[in-house]
Amino acid sequence: MGSFSIWHWLIVLVIVMLVFGTKKIGNMGADLGKAVKGFKDGVKGEEEKEAEIQAPQGTQVPKPTIDVTAKEQDKTGR
Repeated sequence: MGSFSIWHWLIVLVIVMLVFGTKKIGNMGADLGKAVKGFKDGVKGEEEKEAEIQAPQGTQVPKPTIDVTAKEQDKTGR
């Protein structure tokens, strides 16, 4: 009795559907999806705002580059 079988979950699902109805459950799923999308857009918007603050408007933020020759010179001691 430590874990629930598939029959336990089916009975719980039927009771939830009887209490809330299928339409309300569908609306809750759509609302949850909109909330997650809004959260992702909000996080993305904050990152873009930080990038705009660091770089003046109209300029592109340069991507970080790695100078391979400098690293090779450090290894060889030149």
